[in-house]
Amino acid sequence: MIKRILFFTLLVFSTASFSQIIRTEKPDTISHWKKINKVGIDFTQITFLNWSAGGNNSISGLTKGQFIRNYLNDNKKWDNELIVRYGINKQESQDLRKTDDQISLNSTLGYRRDTISNWYYGGKFSFLNQFSDGYSYPNVEKPISRPFAPAYFFLGIGAEYSRKDLGFNLYLSPLTQKTTLVLDQRLANDGAFGVDKAVYDETGTIILENGKKHRTELGALISSQWKTKIMTNINLDTRATLYTDYLKDFGNIDVDWQIAIEMIVNKYVRANLGTHLLYDNDIKNKREVDGVQITEGPRVQWKQIVGVGLEYTF
Repeated sequence: MIKRILFFTLLVFSTASFSQIIRTEKPDTISHWKKINKVGIDFTQITFLNWSAGGNNSISGLTKGQFIRNYLNDNKKWDNELIVRYGINKQESQDLRKTDDQISLNSTLGYRRDTISNWYYGGKFSFLNQFSDGYSYPNVEKPISRPFAPAYFFLGIGAEYSRKDLGFNLYLSPLTQKTTLVLDQRLANDGAFGVDKAVYDETGTIILENGKKHRTELGALISSQWKTKIMTNINLDTRATLYTDYLKDFGNIDVDWQIAIEMIVNKYVRANLGTHLLYDNDIKNKREVDGVQITEGPRVQWKQIVGVGLEYTF
């Protein structure tokens, strides 16, 4: 009887000790990283058959991706977002035309004094580019934009007010450097996107000095983003960026404002409505008149997007 009691006691303590060892050696699975990956494709199609009012058959497609890597640990945070978009359109009497083209990378690093404060102090980096040549249709002989013509870099220091519970953030930078690259020499010679254009001789045919392929500005930047649920299965995402240069035309503000409304049908199907407004005093409007490309002054640029498609999140 005593032997059985001793054996049972030894078994209990051995099991408890083994369990304690297992719990002690279990690795920490807490991660301070938040990772989101979204890829999708939207479609729009119009087909006519014996339609008395007339019209052209057309189909449009837009591929898109959003990749987020956010780090948060006590007083430190590091938010990173990559957005890629590429859209094309085909009408029965026309060649393929580009409708959307975007590469956007944003990275914000911040530090706050305590875990109660919503103000982070640090810096922000942004990069904007495109995948392929852009044209002023129907002229497809001379592109009006190309990859890295232009490309934009923003690098600055400032403060960010962040409310994760409200889906809102506001970034204020009193000192941000903006670099514009135009790596295509023909566009640089034309002075596209604000770079210094080429210097010609008196006849205007011989280039004495090539146009510069870059331009640097130093100014103030304000950017904000707000994500919220409008109603069940309908989400709003709006973001805006304002920039003004201290060195030239101070008070002349570059505007980049986007609004996106997502209507969720089910786990994979989405309907999307969006607008994109741009204004940059250094970007001159170009249009075709009787087959001749004419350069005008700066204009407000506006784009509207409506589509239904598939989206996969992982």
